[in-house]
Amino acid sequence: MAEKGLNPDGLVFQEGYTETMDQTVIPWLAAHRKDERIPARDGKSLYVSRFDADSARGTVLVVHGFTESSEKFLELTHSLLRQGWSVVSYDQRGHGRSWRDERITDGSLTHIDHFETYVQDLETVCEKMLRKMPKLWMIFCHSMGGAVTSLFLEKHPDVFEKAVFCAPMIACSRGGLPLFVGKTLCRCAKALGQGRKRIFMSKPFAGPEDFATACASGRERFDWYDAMRVRTPALQNNGPSYSWTLEALKVTDRILAPGEVEKIRIPVVVYGAEDDSQVLPEQQILFADRLPNGKRKVVPGSRHEIYRSPDAVLFPWWHEILNFLETGKLPQS
Repeated sequence: MAEKGLNPDGLVFQEGYTETMDQTVIPWLAAHRKDERIPARDGKSLYVSRFDADSARGTVLVVHGFTESSEKFLELTHSLLRQGWSVVSYDQRGHGRSWRDERITDGSLTHIDHFETYVQDLETVCEKMLRKMPKLWMIFCHSMGGAVTSLFLEKHPDVFEKAVFCAPMIACSRGGLPLFVGKTLCRCAKALGQGRKRIFMSKPFAGPEDFATACASGRERFDWYDAMRVRTPALQNNGPSYSWTLEALKVTDRILAPGEVEKIRIPVVVYGAEDDSQVLPEQQILFADRLPNGKRKVVPGSRHEIYRSPDAVLFPWWHEILNFLETGKLPQS
């Protein structure tokens, strides 16, 4: 029987969500959690969390998206642990509690010089943390984390047994601008020494986010993490530099390069959000269609952050993912 406030999969009912998260989920996770810092290849610090399940059947590595942190996935982490999966999650560089470029004084600005560095950091997490964890190894990635994971899997197709992509950034939204225009603007900014500056349409973090324009469709889940962001400066990423934007615009060609996607032979589910303003569906479809053992499925009633949907959307979607992790069978349409 599920505990009060929790469904049978260990997810939290939206009614009384904050109380259940703060009084049940977070204390329970704390008893299974170990946090540490590991050096990336360039010596920079990556903040990694390890959650050990009792009698683990395997391990799920969680890779978060742009302007997110590993803390945003604690409800899913709780469910995975309850279902017998250990979890490793980490803050990608420039995010959360991992290393940030000291030359950038705006703590809410997200920057990267080369997208490949994200991939190398994932390799480091696998080498230094995942190898300590019980097999089978699975990976769950969201948004920008999907771009990082796709490049990793194309280089290392045999590390993981299965992969779940949640609204992956195979191609990011360009705000209506043609791709060449966006790239040209960013290249010009970098040439003028503005690569580490915030892009012109973005503003620094200034307090609570507006739910009406947020990537989440579940109000209770949105409110809980938004309150955490407001009180935790390390979680206040909210906009990209010109350099990050250029790298994001360029990554699609790398992911979809001839012959690359076909290297990913493990079972893969690619979930698209029905109402997604952050990433483009066409490239997700191209990616999924080229997977030898993959499938794309759209989640009705969801925004970009499918995992922060109302119960009626989240619960069946996540149950389907748990079944996929256990059986490896791709979901039905």
